[in-house]
Amino acid sequence: MTLFQLILLGFLVVCAVSVSFSKNLLNSVLIYMSFSLVMSVLWVCLESPDLAITEAAVGAGVTSILFFATLKKIHAIQIEKEKTEKETEKEEAHE
Repeated sequence: MTLFQLILLGFLVVCAVSVSFSKNLLNSVLIYMSFSLVMSVLWVCLESPDLAITEAAVGAGVTSILFFATLKKIHAIQIEKEKTEKETEKEEAHE
């Protein structure tokens, strides 16, 4: 296994741990998307281009779009945006 593949495997572990501890749903979807893209690069390194294309298309593409649509449908993206705006207003008021 090359150094590049080991770095990618380490990044996969970091993504898996960080997505489970992330409190922001939008960040979780973005981390999941990056996990799928790194996994597709690993499949290419392992000489399995058919799995790489499938991982990129389904994992990073279709699934992420469905997650974004779901977050928008349940208004989770709007709620998180309002929370961050309120937090910045509180920080500015304290200064």
